[in-house]
Amino acid sequence: MIRISSQFDSGAIEVLDCSDPSDIRLRLPADNAADFRQWFHFRLQGARGQACRLCFENAGQSAYPAGWDGYRVVASYDRRNWFRLSPGQYDGQRYSFRLTPDFDSVYFAYFEPYGWERHLTLLGAADAAPVATVHDLGATPDGRDLNLITVGRVAPGKLNVWIVARQHPGETMAQFYVEGLLERLYDTSDPVSRRLLERACFHVVPNMNPDGSVRGNLRTNARGTNLNRSWLAPDMTDSPEVALVREHMMASGVDVFLDIHGDETLPYVFIDGNGMVPGFTEAHAAREARFCAALRAASPDFQTERGYAPDRFTDELLTLASKWVFHHFGCLSLTLEMPFKDNAHLPDGLFGWSAARSQKLGAATLQALLAVLGGE
Repeated sequence: MIRISSQFDSGAIEVLDCSDPSDIRLRLPADNAADFRQWFHFRLQGARGQACRLCFENAGQSAYPAGWDGYRVVASYDRRNWFRLSPGQYDGQRYSFRLTPDFDSVYFAYFEPYGWERHLTLLGAADAAPVATVHDLGATPDGRDLNLITVGRVAPGKLNVWIVARQHPGETMAQFYVEGLLERLYDTSDPVSRRLLERACFHVVPNMNPDGSVRGNLRTNARGTNLNRSWLAPDMTDSPEVALVREHMMASGVDVFLDIHGDETLPYVFIDGNGMVPGFTEAHAAREARFCAALRAASPDFQTERGYAPDRFTDELLTLASKWVFHHFGCLSLTLEMPFKDNAHLPDGLFGWSAARSQKLGAATLQALLAVLGGE
């Protein structure tokens, strides 16, 4: 008998009918308190050796319907090794994909999940690193800890680099990116990391949205708030995550800020800068260009030809993290986006864009930061 379940960390799916393996009908669920839907993560049991066709009946009503064009579902039998399925079919309303499972249980997800247990393991690695400490900034609406990892010594004259990830909880590649960056930063035998920690202290929030992550939300926290539209006026009721992080940024100061995301539609790795923000000068543009050139040299996965239109966020500009930080601190402040699909700039037919590539991009970013922090 076939069964579909999602009652686990970041699980999300609605089952319409799974009685026929050749016609399994599903719906993408909305975030718990907002009408955003695209993330899915579920387990199919009892279909070993059967040719299965699974269909998301409401893909056309998702937050990013164009994201299904060219998209390939991520799957795993053991929840450790994830792979891409063959391209699905999207008719503008329904997205369907096929698999004949090799085992009794198979997991499907929009992108490789980054679970709460792995998050706690990440904090444990920080505690064990001689150059890092872990702080609890406060509680989320569901009562979870909002954690800050500080790498390096806070001292007069040192620069402050802030990096946040997973404001949108479904963008799990962002936390894999942070994991790769931190692992390299902890390595005291790495000359790039050593030089960076001579110049700067790193303040890293690996998961800005713990509640949404565990609940299986795409874009919002437990209160239904899009955190990356809350930076102009956050409050402790609907967006305490932003309020708490912003308070600590004000106390430390910010010299560089990176906000790490994933994009459902564009199959590229790219940066979104601050050209539309009031006060943006040629000097700021040159600094952004220097960072981008250094990141392009450090990672061929990064490119600068494709990205968001300059006026994409005009109406809500200063509610976004990187725009508000630039406007307030005048520092290098960027949004970095990775794809949910493959990276068309450097495609991988087997895995597409993956957790491993996200980790490697995070590690490579340290080379770009070295270029802009004047430590070369």
